[in-house]
Amino acid sequence: MTDPAPRFRIVPRNAVPSRGWIAAIAVAWLLSLAGAWLLATWLAAPGLGQAQAGLRAAGRSTAQLQGQVDELNQRLVTLQRSDQISRAANGELQSSLAERDEEIAGLRADVAFYERLVGATTQRKGLNVHSIEFAPEEAGTWRYRAVLTQNLNRGAISQGQLRFSVEGVRAGKLASIGWNELHQRADAAGQAYSFRYFQELGGSVMLPKDFTPQHVRVSLRGNGGNVEQTFDWKPAAGGEGK
Repeated sequence: MTDPAPRFRIVPRNAVPSRGWIAAIAVAWLLSLAGAWLLATWLAAPGLGQAQAGLRAAGRSTAQLQGQVDELNQRLVTLQRSDQISRAANGELQSSLAERDEEIAGLRADVAFYERLVGATTQRKGLNVHSIEFAPEEAGTWRYRAVLTQNLNRGAISQGQLRFSVEGVRAGKLASIGWNELHQRADAAGQAYSFRYFQELGGSVMLPKDFTPQHVRVSLRGNGGNVEQTFDWKPAAGGEGK
C-alpha cells in the first residue's frame, strides 16, 4: 500500500524572482523603447534639426520682409497723397491763370476802347452815352448794358444819375414805359455813375408782355450837364445815339 500524495509542497525561497529584478527588467524595456524611437526618428528624418533651424531662420526673414513691405506701402501712400496735393495745386494754378487771362483780355479791350475814345483823330465830346444794349433773361426781364464816356475834360470826374424810358407800341397805340414802371417801383432812384473817362452800367428791367419796344430814351443828370439821347431798340446790340 502506497502513501498518499502530500497536500503541501515545499519550494525553496531563492526560486521566486525578486521585485528588484522585475523593476530592472521594466526599466530596461522602457529604455529599449526610447532608444528604438530615437533611432527610428533619426533614420526617418536625419535632417530634422537642420530643418527646424532653417524654419526659424525663414520665420525671421519673413518678419523682416513684412516690415519692408509695410514701409514701402507707407511710402506709396505718402507719394500718392503728395501726387494728389500736387494735382490739386496745379489745377488751382491753371484756374487762376485762366482768370488772369480773362482779366488781361478785358483790360486789353478796355485799352482798345479808350484808345479809340481819346485818339488823336477822335472828336472830343463831353458827357455822352456811347451805347446801350439789351439782352433777354430767363426770368422774363431784360438785362441792359450802358457805356458812358467823356474825353473833353480828361482831368474832370463826371458824376450823376442815369435813367431811361422805352418807347414803343402797346395795345395798338404808342406808349412809353418810364423808369419807375421798368423797375416796378413808384420811386425808383436813378442809377449813379462816377468816372473820369468811361464807365459801364448794367441792371435788369421788366417790360409789359403786351408791349413792343422800338426806341430807348436815355437821360443823364449830373455835374457834367444834362444829356438826352435816343437809341433804336436792338436786343443784344448797341447803337449810336441820335
